[in-house]
Amino acid sequence: MTIRVGFLGGGFIAHYHGKMLHTSGADVEIAAVHDPDPAKVAGFASASGARVVDTEDELLDAVDAVYVCTWTAEHPRLVDKVVERNLPVFCEKPLAVDLDAAVRMVDSVRRSGVVNQVGLVLRDSPAFVYLRDQVNRPESGRVMSVVFRDDQYIPIQGQYGSTWRADPAKAGSGTLLEHSIHDLDILEWMLGPVTGVAGRSSEFHDLRGIEDVVSATLQFASGAIGSLTSIWHDLLERPSLRRVEVFCEHAYFWLEDDVFGPVHCTRPGGEQTALGGEELVAELAARGLSVRNPDESFIDAVRTGEPATPDFAAALRAHLLADAIYRSADADGTSVHIPAG
Repeated sequence: MTIRVGFLGGGFIAHYHGKMLHTSGADVEIAAVHDPDPAKVAGFASASGARVVDTEDELLDAVDAVYVCTWTAEHPRLVDKVVERNLPVFCEKPLAVDLDAAVRMVDSVRRSGVVNQVGLVLRDSPAFVYLRDQVNRPESGRVMSVVFRDDQYIPIQGQYGSTWRADPAKAGSGTLLEHSIHDLDILEWMLGPVTGVAGRSSEFHDLRGIEDVVSATLQFASGAIGSLTSIWHDLLERPSLRRVEVFCEHAYFWLEDDVFGPVHCTRPGGEQTALGGEELVAELAARGLSVRNPDESFIDAVRTGEPATPDFAAALRAHLLADAIYRSADADGTSVHIPAG
């Protein structure tokens, strides 16, 4: 059965998911798109073959599942409309502009029972899947520390063109919530629960309420200590780059390409390895570690009715961490305890 999907929002991230669906091999049709921006909706329709519809309700009448790819403040309202139709929903990250709204969204999809997934796609990055496997191997010893830097030119310009990210009414806040929600999710996914945070933030672009630098310290339940620095700058030569270093008792790992590596490793005795690209993908397959196309996985879940991952409930944890870091920054860096997941 061909699954007909509709896109609410036709901007940069909608194009990304459209391409992922086309390359997945899934039996899916991008059937309809709605966006109030004429240029965006025309561009998405031209690239995907979707039919442009004039209203949200017209789109919901025409599809089997929905992607919500609008600015963040619209996510709760649109997800509610999708859930009212009992349709599966894929919502881009972050779920909402604040923690309370995200909690309500999780409750809504849970009560409805609809298939739901969130665009926290780093969990399906070959580099992070491999890194997670390596740092948790017994021979690596316990994780001691992680140093995570995420930098991107501020996405109100360039290929992203998300001018709404300059408006706190639409975005909620800046680089931590809108970009490094990915990083908070992947840190706990790799290294286990965070029990406390302390953070600082700054604004350099004169966009009140849109922070462009955040530095946070994270205490993990395992005893490991981490640092996360998230930056929105104006270097168009650096669209989105992450450098991650993990120090274990008996190993050191680092990567800069967050999709295909290479992932570098140093072990006792001077042993050094670097694995990336096709070799990395082949090694994951040899180890029985699957790397999914997250959009194909969503369509599979829609078809079978099985739960999708990461779902809204999983995404809520990253929202809780972001909220705690913001509260810490507002309190001049005071540590904030994180309740158990």
